[in-house]
Amino acid sequence: MTDARGGAVELPRYWVVPVVRGALAIVPAAVITFSQDHSPALGLTVFGVWAVVSGLVTGPLSLRLLADRVIRWLAAAQAVATVAAGITALIVPPGLPALVVLLIAWAAVSGLLELFAGLRARGRSAVARDWLTVGGATALAAILFLVFPFDPVSIVGLLGAYLVIVGVLLVIGGLSLKWAGAARPAAAPQASRSEQS
Repeated sequence: MTDARGGAVELPRYWVVPVVRGALAIVPAAVITFSQDHSPALGLTVFGVWAVVSGLVTGPLSLRLLADRVIRWLAAAQAVATVAAGITALIVPPGLPALVVLLIAWAAVSGLLELFAGLRARGRSAVARDWLTVGGATALAAILFLVFPFDPVSIVGLLGAYLVIVGVLLVIGGLSLKWAGAARPAAAPQASRSEQS
């Protein structure tokens, strides 16, 4: 978690952020999955509520648990973009063009910010791999929203698929960070005992 200059990317409890982000993404994925209505209105509402809640919850958590100043600013920008996209989704008149344009714009901005954070932290933190994966998946979602068939069922279904995939990846990544952090202190006493022998 530390580079050669001694600067940590994230604090030890950062694992909470991806777990919360993942859990928050799985909820709207379930709503979309179990809803027979795949209209643009549902897509905008589900995306809007998720984006506002996710940005308002995980943004401050990230700011509190990230040590790298540049990555902290990237997380803040991502949270602001997500909340802004969510508010926009909740106030625009429901329609497929509005949903598609909003999803493409949000996914492109959010994906690129997360990719940049992952590239910046690469080689310094285990969380970089998760940022690169989720950022890549989000940027890919922007492209898929652009080229997918232009019908509500496909677009809203793709949104649900994106949310469940990213949600599961984030929860697994966060728990892996937690378990890796718990294993390190336990391994340290054994290493010092073997050095004494």
